Amino acid sequence: QVQLAESGGGSVQAGGSLRLSCEGSGYGYRSFCVGWFRQVAGKEREVVAYIDRPGNTMYADSVKGRFTISKDDAKRTMYLQMHSLRPEDTAMYYCAADSSGSCRGFNYWGQGTQVTVSS
Repeated sequence: QVQLAESGGGSVQAGGSLRLSCEGSGYGYRSFCVGWFRQVAGKEREVVAYIDRPGNTMYADSVKGRFTISKDDAKRTMYLQMHSLRPEDTAMYYCAADSSGSCRGFNYWGQGTQVTVSS
């Protein structure tokens, strides 16, 4: 069974920075595609960024140049470094894993961590 646990959310003023972490457990985790999604109440969940097994990354246009996704396979941990935060980045952030490795079907999810950016 794969389990994901996020940490690092919180409140910050616009222009500030936060780093989210997601620790994974379970067989095969290191071969997964892993990523971050976010959701605002009443809106659809959207992808923020993901990173595949070789380390290729994808970012949503809204976060390019401000957010960086990375992972440490030895620690089974993924990170999302967020800079120049904006009020519109306020959301519940979820880490997710795609056990197929394709980055097209995320089938494991964490519980989420809240990020709040004030103006």
